[in-house]
Amino acid sequence: MPNVALNISFDDSPLAEIDPAARREARPRSELLGEVARPYVRRRNRREALFKLGDRRTARLKPTASDLSRERRAVRSGIKI
Repeated sequence: MPNVALNISFDDSPLAEIDPAARREARPRSELLGEVARPYVRRRNRREALFKLGDRRTARLKPTASDLSRERRAVRSGIKI
């Protein structure tokens, strides 16, 4: 995949941590930030897919308010349903 230039603004404080870390690893700041962003995006996509799955399941099962309340109590008390 070709590189794309991107302008990002940071306050000084995050850069005070990012720059030394990039120097220690002898690589550009952009490479370090890209490495950090990839897992975040993957987690975000998985979370979004999980919520979509939950929405589809809810639409299919059509749980009542009492079903949801019972499940919420069970989860909070550690009981497996």
